[in-house]
Amino acid sequence: MTWDVGAVTVWGGMVLAVLHFASLRDIILTCVSGAGNCSILIIAVKKMKCPSGQKGSRKMIKGFDDVITKVKSCGMKKIAVAAAQDSAVLEAVGHAKAQGIADAILVGDEAKIREIAASIDMDLTGYEIIDEPDMAQAALKAVKLAHDGVVDMYMKGLCDTKTFLKSVLDKEVGLRTGGPLSHVAVFEIPGINRLLFLTDVAFVTYPSLEDKVHIIENTVPVCNACGLENPKVAPLAAVEVVNPKMQATVEAAELAKMCEEGQIKGCIVDGPLSLDLAIDPEAAKHKGATDRKIQGDADVLLFPDIHAGNLVYKCLVHTVPGFKNGCILTGTKVPVILTSRSDTFETKVNSIALAAVVAEELSR
Repeated sequence: MTWDVGAVTVWGGMVLAVLHFASLRDIILTCVSGAGNCSILIIAVKKMKCPSGQKGSRKMIKGFDDVITKVKSCGMKKIAVAAAQDSAVLEAVGHAKAQGIADAILVGDEAKIREIAASIDMDLTGYEIIDEPDMAQAALKAVKLAHDGVVDMYMKGLCDTKTFLKSVLDKEVGLRTGGPLSHVAVFEIPGINRLLFLTDVAFVTYPSLEDKVHIIENTVPVCNACGLENPKVAPLAAVEVVNPKMQATVEAAELAKMCEEGQIKGCIVDGPLSLDLAIDPEAAKHKGATDRKIQGDADVLLFPDIHAGNLVYKCLVHTVPGFKNGCILTGTKVPVILTSRSDTFETKVNSIALAAVVAEELSR
């Protein structure tokens, strides 16, 4: 595959480059070089062929329309929203209820909730509203509903992220399960015939080997909820061979070994893998990686650190046309919907739908 380097920018100690590939139908994205582990990640969007023998071999959700269809077949779930006096969140919650995805209990300043609802023509008939003007107390009251099993999911409203996460981690009414929390972003990308699960792009900053094990364990149930019984996990690095000077490759190989020995269950782990080998069957073939367990058909992209993950996430969001995504916090008693104020309406609704199918999976 031939390529040339376009614009190159140095930002925050990292090198960002736009690569132009001669054989790619579409352009794309970014090269991220982190000084800590010298990881280089390249993500490209193009029409990909289904790996030989995979098509039809497993029943899986391929897009968010399928996620929403599955939610409707499971029965309507219920969300508790902390500090629900937020127009974007109320719009998403209202749409989710109208689509049969989830009902909601709105916790927050009731007067403001009603005022905002009126301004967006949202009918609050049938919603339970718990009046609590104080945001910290609203978060605690909302999370307690999830803790006590009254609702199936917990969602951030107007309260700041620190206050919200503090409620999630509260020792008395929070959603701790004994293990670390992690974040998973699920993407539907035109040209890729399956959902991609990116982790961790927002929560765990510099995961240790032990952290990465927990991240995988937190992500597998999300994959199961989306119809993947034995997801393929790719611990990513700059290269696909172990280099003692590149810690990401060493830990990736160790994760693969742990999976082979049964210490990591419910998935296939193959690493280290460069991103092209993880998602592009043609690249795997051209590089002679036909002996790998993953040959361009990875489901889960496990990033070496938050810089690599977050930059790839934002490149997808801001440069790939037609994508869809949803994000949740995992490792909690119930799925936690922690969206950004900059996330689109569609992303918020997709995140609710994703949380709903995961809640159904966890209830089994």
